[in-house]
Amino acid sequence: MNDPAQTLVTTWKAAQARLKTAGIDSPAIDARLLLEAATGAGRVDILTDPYRAVSDDQKAVLDGYVERRLKREPVSRILGRKAFWKIMLNVTPDVLSPRPDTETLLDIALLAFEPHRAFSVIDLGTGSGAILLAILAERAGATGVGTDVSSEALAVAKENAANLDLEGRAVFLRTEWAAGFGDHSFDLVVSNPPYIPSDDIPGLDPEVREHDPILALDGGPDGLTAYRELAPEIRRILKPDGIFAVEIGWDQAAAVRSLFVEAGFEGVRVVKDLGDRNRVVTNGPDPRTNPIPKG
Repeated sequence: MNDPAQTLVTTWKAAQARLKTAGIDSPAIDARLLLEAATGAGRVDILTDPYRAVSDDQKAVLDGYVERRLKREPVSRILGRKAFWKIMLNVTPDVLSPRPDTETLLDIALLAFEPHRAFSVIDLGTGSGAILLAILAERAGATGVGTDVSSEALAVAKENAANLDLEGRAVFLRTEWAAGFGDHSFDLVVSNPPYIPSDDIPGLDPEVREHDPILALDGGPDGLTAYRELAPEIRRILKPDGIFAVEIGWDQAAAVRSLFVEAGFEGVRVVKDLGDRNRVVTNGPDPRTNPIPKG
């Protein structure tokens, strides 16, 4: 028999309290997302119909989700999906769960390429396809390629493209970075490569260390291995007037910028994320200081 006091709001608050007591970051958001998945309710329902009854079966599903979260499994892994920019993506253990910090790449790309412009983009190490697909969703004139060495990751990216009705403008290929592509092929090159120093990985939060693929995390002894490979390759495949943008660790700005300058790029700058941390190295516009789209 259902508990009459078992409503959306009481169940949400109880789940939130359990997560907060355990020291989980963002307990209110996590509890809401898990509640929505367990009950089929939407965010608006929780606000406008807070006393809607929650069945015992729905409560049991939620309790199972909360138990998994208490073991530090990320919400995206529990639900198998993650919101990024304005799109929803399927995620599996084979791909990095996309993070809000990476949306800084989108800020730069969308400022550099105005809405009705046709252009080509390649996402090196695409994983779930998050960056590429978010760009294509915003820019109808764009076409793109996502590369990865993981066949499993590419399968996830292809599924996400199909779910977003973007498969006609996105191609996903198994290759190492830009191997096999011709010189001066792309208007825009983006990448979120692995940049965690190998010895730092054991100290990462369990949500990352135990649930993100090591291939997408390990940047070698100093965290810069991928950038040493990427800088000359990006220089090779980028059109002369093209834009590149690569995500970095917050303390890697000077080193990564130097690698791209040494590769022959001019006007290389570091762009901060919304948390005021160094996040992207690019030769494109800085959305924090230049709000005018580039023609």
